[in-house]
Amino acid sequence: MANVIDYVKWRGDLSIVESNFNEIDSLILNRFSYFPLDVIMKEQEIVSIEELSKRFENTNKEKLKILWKDDAELFPEMGKSKRFGEMIAVENINKLEKETEEQFSAVTIILPDNTIYISFRGTDNTLIGWKEDFNMSFKSHIKSQIDAKDYLERIAKKYPNKKIRVGGHSKGGNLAVYASIFANSKVKNRIINVYNDDGPGFHEDITNTEEYKNAIKKVITYIPQDSIFGMLLNHEEKFTVIQSIQKGVMEHDVYSWQVIGKNFVVLNEVTNGSKFIDKTIKNWLNNLDLHTREQVIDIVFEIINSTEAKTLKELKLSLMKNAKIILSAYNQIGNENKKMIITTITAFLTIIKENVKEEYKNNMSIENIRKK
Repeated sequence: MANVIDYVKWRGDLSIVESNFNEIDSLILNRFSYFPLDVIMKEQEIVSIEELSKRFENTNKEKLKILWKDDAELFPEMGKSKRFGEMIAVENINKLEKETEEQFSAVTIILPDNTIYISFRGTDNTLIGWKEDFNMSFKSHIKSQIDAKDYLERIAKKYPNKKIRVGGHSKGGNLAVYASIFANSKVKNRIINVYNDDGPGFHEDITNTEEYKNAIKKVITYIPQDSIFGMLLNHEEKFTVIQSIQKGVMEHDVYSWQVIGKNFVVLNEVTNGSKFIDKTIKNWLNNLDLHTREQVIDIVFEIINSTEAKTLKELKLSLMKNAKIILSAYNQIGNENKKMIITTITAFLTIIKENVKEEYKNNMSIENIRKK
């Protein structure tokens, strides 16, 4: 089987003009926004991916935040290829604001076919980024979504004669869809497609709008067979299930997504495990009002922040020390807050138990039907 790195090695000698833009190209450009561009790319610089990849290879890797080990292989391959090397990167932005609980990053790529691709980064390893993700469970129109819409409109204005593709992986996919929903009509008319790679959906206050129903026609969503992130919240668009060689939550890793030629390896549907997790999480959230969700998330992250760790990596590096700090911080919160957390966790475990029973009964019924 092959992945996106193999695709670049195979297809890299053909430019976008010679072989049309496809779904694998979009996934690669969505991964591109995760690269440490803020270290190797100057503000307001217009630079080729070929040049950026050379800078990446010549930079001390200890100074770079490489979010996924395979990025270190994909970036140079993109730069060496004709297909991606001649693309131009502009308008890179990377924001991390503790006060507004926002993690937002995006980059625009100018393609040789007179189009632009706007790539929104998903969640990085910062705790602020993860807190913002959890905020999406109780809140619509979060700060990064609004910034994504503003970014799309600003780039569209700067390049008025180019058609637009928009995309992102994980939260980045959600941002791409949101920006395309709420952008002004002139920008919407210039959008070719919106590529959502395993990104979560939205609350009903967004999916019930006319803007959503109209914009969703251009959205192309891909999820792996055991998808968890991409099944969260509400989706109205059709999605394509693709094969991953990983299992469970690790299927979110785009380097595990299987490619054949210039297409994904497609499956008929998600697994029963994915459906079970999706059903369990949705049932659980339906039993928690928005205010309770917000309170529990705020309390949990307040406890985690007592460690003074800024990233998941920092949290793991001193795991025993941080575990003691977290336990001490938990013991110091009020009884009402403790009760709320315990009640929330208990509700989740109860729903899991009920869904397991239901799945068992359904499977037994199917077996009885088969026997008959």
